[in-house]
Amino acid sequence: MFIVRAILGALILFFNWVFTPKSIKREATEQAEVDAQTQKLALYQYAACPFCVKVRRAMKRNGLNIETRDAKRSEQAKEELVNGGGQLKVPCLRIEEDNGEVRWMYESGDIINYLEQRFGAADAETSAV
Repeated sequence: MFIVRAILGALILFFNWVFTPKSIKREATEQAEVDAQTQKLALYQYAACPFCVKVRRAMKRNGLNIETRDAKRSEQAKEELVNGGGQLKVPCLRIEEDNGEVRWMYESGDIINYLEQRFGAADAETSAV
């Protein structure tokens, strides 16, 4: 089973690299504002997890510079995820609100919907055309 997972993981990473989506283009000031907002976000993930790849591709498409933390290779990230989010499950988006409150969002679909609604990728893309 280990060999199958290793091969599948390598294939997932290879195809993700080959078919990397293009980022949307924003004006420099707008991108700087988005970057400032993403400073309060962190994605806990595994490199070859297909659901994590899906979230990272959405981040790339939307031009979001969100810190990724590998909960498989980093003991500190693993502990933060378990202590903060309550479970060792990826992907998980750590969201720090302006008032200091921290939310933990699991499920790739929920994370992608949150990012697209918050950062308005569709609006930025149409305005850049």
